[in-house]
Amino acid sequence: MNRLKTIRGWWRGFFRKRRFNMLNATDLSEEWHVHISPASIFAGSVAFLLTIFIITLSLVAYTPVLEFLPGYRTEADRSRESLIQNIIRLDSMERVMNDMMTYNENIALIMEGRTPVSRVLAPSDSSRISKLLVVPSREDSLLRAQMEGDGAYAIAGQNAGSRRKVRESIEFTSPIEGIVTEHFALSQGCYGVKIAAAAADRVAAIDKGTVVQSLWTPENGYTIVIQHAANLISIYRNLSQSLVTTGQAIQPGEQIGYNAEAENGEVKLFEFQLWSNGKPVDPERYIVF
Repeated sequence: MNRLKTIRGWWRGFFRKRRFNMLNATDLSEEWHVHISPASIFAGSVAFLLTIFIITLSLVAYTPVLEFLPGYRTEADRSRESLIQNIIRLDSMERVMNDMMTYNENIALIMEGRTPVSRVLAPSDSSRISKLLVVPSREDSLLRAQMEGDGAYAIAGQNAGSRRKVRESIEFTSPIEGIVTEHFALSQGCYGVKIAAAAADRVAAIDKGTVVQSLWTPENGYTIVIQHAANLISIYRNLSQSLVTTGQAIQPGEQIGYNAEAENGEVKLFEFQLWSNGKPVDPERYIVF
């Protein structure tokens, strides 16, 4: 009870007004007075501190007052340099991502049997990207004319032994042993060859390279795509099992999978495609099956 009375007395005293006056030192006459309480002193102090805080925050946010503080300019310059470096890194990462997306789109187009596209950056604006079909090179056209013509390097006029020597000089390994049942024909939408081979026979890589895709689909079974040197891509379809993973380095003749087996009386023929510089080429021109 006494404690409650004490608290009430303190609370009333906190709001009780006191009289402060100013007296003349000569005749002790009152010249000025004011009535204040501890509560008003506390409220005035809080209001003063809040005003100082708002003024300081406004100066920092809307004026360059911090630029005059020692050491702040150096830290600001460091932050600005760090921001510029981060922007440059983001721009480089964006370009790499765009290149990777274009590469994946070309692989998907190859898997669908269509011709991939190449990105060409305009010289005036690097952000504008146009897609143009890959144009055959002059050297490739001359080589085709020599190989398909009647000259000394023509393939059609040579016998089987000389034809085998010309092909073997390219040093490509046959992916599988079998009989070619469907030949390369762009007009008929056939971008490779189909080979009748023994079920579960081994499938080998034609040359050294890197596996860029190894996946399974209900239509084509396991499909393996290998990137070789000189912008050469080889595609192996209708496999029953894949022995490689994406990113794996492959050596010439290394086994990468097994040929498909008969399912429900249906046999899927092994399909092989060869793409050079984004264009399908006839595998029989380079490989002896």
